[in-house]
Amino acid sequence: MQPKNPPAAEAGEAFWRFSLALYARPGVAPALIALQDRAGHDVNLILFCLWAGAVRGLRLDTAMLATAETAVTDLRRELVEPLRALRRRLKADPAADVQALRRQVLVLELAAERRVQYRLAAQTVPAAAAEPIAAANANLALYLGPETKSAEAEIVRAALGALARHQ
Repeated sequence: MQPKNPPAAEAGEAFWRFSLALYARPGVAPALIALQDRAGHDVNLILFCLWAGAVRGLRLDTAMLATAETAVTDLRRELVEPLRALRRRLKADPAADVQALRRQVLVLELAAERRVQYRLAAQTVPAAAAEPIAAANANLALYLGPETKSAEAEIVRAALGALARHQ
């Protein structure tokens, strides 16, 4: 008999699956990367804001968002960002052996991203939001600030709506 995942692990897996599904929607990956690279927003925190509202029914406030950011700051700074920077630097080298290493760095980067998502998921409890998509959009606006009016944010919101309709 397999032991059940503890609730935090179940939430982490649910968040990871949500993120993969949303990230795979047309236009979402480049939109999220643009928000990250141009405006300095963390992709995992964007996804967290959306998941917390759309799936957990939680409308975040400033303190909750700050707590979530604090929970992942060290992991992001010490693992995710250096691995991402290394993977991006290796992209320019055409050598097959270097590209094989780049793929291995990507595996590590994704594993670190997954740990970040587990930590973020542990910051939530299911709540009763009157309208989950509205909560998700409010969370996104809270995190993105003025960037919430960007074309990239609109792509992400539209993809979230489409994903919600198909689930």
